[in-house]
Amino acid sequence: MHKKCSTIAKHFIPISRVLYSYKGTEIIPYTYKIHKSTFSTVTRGNYNSLTSKDVNFFSSLLGSSRIIQNVEELEAYNIDWLKSHKGSSSIVLRPKTTDEVSEILKYCNKQKLAVCPQGGNTGLVGGSIPIFDEIVVSMSLMNKIIHFNDTTETLENFVNEKEFTVPVDLGAKGSCQIGGNISTNAGGLRLIRYGSLHGNVLGLKAVLPNGDILDCMNTMRKNNTGYDLKHLFIGSEGTLGIVTEAAILCYPKSSDTAVAFLGCNSFQDVMNTAKIVRQKLPQLLSSLEMLDDQAADTVRDNLKLSIPISTHPFYVLVEISGSDSSYNEQKLNEYLRFLMEHNYINDGTIATEPSRIKVLWSIRERITEALLQEGCGYKYDISLPLSDFYKIVEVMRERWVKRVTRCVAYGHVGDGNVHFNATTRTLTQKF
Repeated sequence: MHKKCSTIAKHFIPISRVLYSYKGTEIIPYTYKIHKSTFSTVTRGNYNSLTSKDVNFFSSLLGSSRIIQNVEELEAYNIDWLKSHKGSSSIVLRPKTTDEVSEILKYCNKQKLAVCPQGGNTGLVGGSIPIFDEIVVSMSLMNKIIHFNDTTETLENFVNEKEFTVPVDLGAKGSCQIGGNISTNAGGLRLIRYGSLHGNVLGLKAVLPNGDILDCMNTMRKNNTGYDLKHLFIGSEGTLGIVTEAAILCYPKSSDTAVAFLGCNSFQDVMNTAKIVRQKLPQLLSSLEMLDDQAADTVRDNLKLSIPISTHPFYVLVEISGSDSSYNEQKLNEYLRFLMEHNYINDGTIATEPSRIKVLWSIRERITEALLQEGCGYKYDISLPLSDFYKIVEVMRERWVKRVTRCVAYGHVGDGNVHFNATTRTLTQKF
């Protein structure tokens, strides 16, 4: 970490706001030097610069094939997924084992070389790329299947064959890595059913900044033998060490799934819909999402996706899963009938076929992609009580009415996590 961590922390929220730009059909990277042009108070720590001696050491440890110094190849590790932030690392190291990570950090600690751990580089706030010239330690090759695979989609495919499911489900599951998910305490679309990673990471192994290996590996759900140190690393963003191995609790896979896409006339109706689904379908509920009309318009206008029901101010997506399809459908129909009778919803559609379910989910999951075509994006990811979930959107829309091209809200109604996004045609630091 850089010495002026308090300064960086103070500016973390503004740094995470300006995330991408889009002009026509080409993404325009904003290559911020955040320590110079954006926030002059953020300075490089008192670290040494990389030398040929250092490169020789890393080559002897990893071999030249697992070191990247080519300028063109480095770009993928220096620029974040949204192409909004850019670092200046001159080397990427790709270890394959915990011991290799240990040797890298031990050497860097001794030589006073700063490092930046990187997983799949799919984060949306620039946290996975170097700020200055830190050495990037890429975990992309640490994907050995022990009891599962570290890369999320491979993990999902692996456990699916065993008729189990992964508790974390993210839009970036084809590229993100489990170690990065743990470091950010990623929640995802099914937190309402499976809970956070704090409850699903059974054990982990991590390498501390001085190279020491902390072995908290465990495969039991209960462990009362002392301080549960693994929880310090879940959500630590790589500041305490690099997670190299993990044991994840996976759940039996449900054989039948159904999704309902519903239209509501007010956010109060959304809250009532969410409350009643928890009461009526507590054992079956696996996901509970919402999006407003602006978010729906974005995917319709920019991605040409069809909204399968009539136009409403709000939409709710409910997913249930279980082992008995007829029982699932019966309970879901009872729930929808109750909502209709009480005028909490005015329209809706149900999907039980996998292809149809995928179509409904794509409306919710592709909002970020659709927003890329709106201009410069400002993204917020906020946890609020459900009663305040949409109030912040209404307040900010009123303030930004003449400044933004689009202001959308969507997110996890089940756990109170709202994704609040605004777009402008041009980037302005004042905004």
